[in-house]
Amino acid sequence: MSTESEYIRIEDGVLEITLSTAARGTSLDFTGVTAGTAALAAAGKDVGAVLLTGSGPNFCAGGDVRGFAAVEDRSAHLYQLADTLHVFVRALEAAPIPVVAAVHGWAAGAGMSLVCAADIAVGGPGTRLRPAYPGVGLSPDGGMSWTLPRLVGFAKAREIMLTDTALDAAEAHRLGILARLTDSDDAVQDAARDLARTLARGPRASYTSIRTLLSSSATATLSEQLDAERDAMGKAAGSPTGREGVDAFLAKRAPDYSGLS
Repeated sequence: MSTESEYIRIEDGVLEITLSTAARGTSLDFTGVTAGTAALAAAGKDVGAVLLTGSGPNFCAGGDVRGFAAVEDRSAHLYQLADTLHVFVRALEAAPIPVVAAVHGWAAGAGMSLVCAADIAVGGPGTRLRPAYPGVGLSPDGGMSWTLPRLVGFAKAREIMLTDTALDAAEAHRLGILARLTDSDDAVQDAARDLARTLARGPRASYTSIRTLLSSSATATLSEQLDAERDAMGKAAGSPTGREGVDAFLAKRAPDYSGLS
């Protein structure tokens, strides 16, 4: 079963959220952001992965700067947009399932922030990333000042953000911002969608534990993290997912995680 709208599509266990469209010049489309937040909140057991994408020539070229300039109170306007975006980023972080980004063309400003917010970002030869905030005299949003240092290290993040460095696909992959590169730009969307579908068929309870443990590791001591891993392992061993995984391994068959949590 599949359901579709301009911004939200659910198919093969994947919740696909379109964040930019050609009609809006591939700037961040807040109709898509708001729809994505609602879809994440409403997602049921039929959803096992999230795919972030854009429907135009770019993943997301950043904020609508012309729109910023057209409003009377720019401070209030940008505050509200950032707040709306951050509700979405928090929803992605809280989701118990993996988040994949299909990064074709440019990911600039908030677009780059959303790439950094994904668990796995897939790009192609023509993928480009840029903070873009200094270019318009603004400061980062979308969590970039938190996620980018954790991906590339604090010193490199400072350099990239302060100098507004444009990263090509090879450098973004070397730094770990892009986890995978395809051989052609035309293959990015399909490769990311195939990955999301594969994850959606996988052990969802395991993915939830992995994401939770990775998130807590940012502030936990090693001893605290070891305790958290022990507790998660014990819980997993008695869960339907854990039992199916172990039983399948012993039976030398592929595990079937469908319908398990």
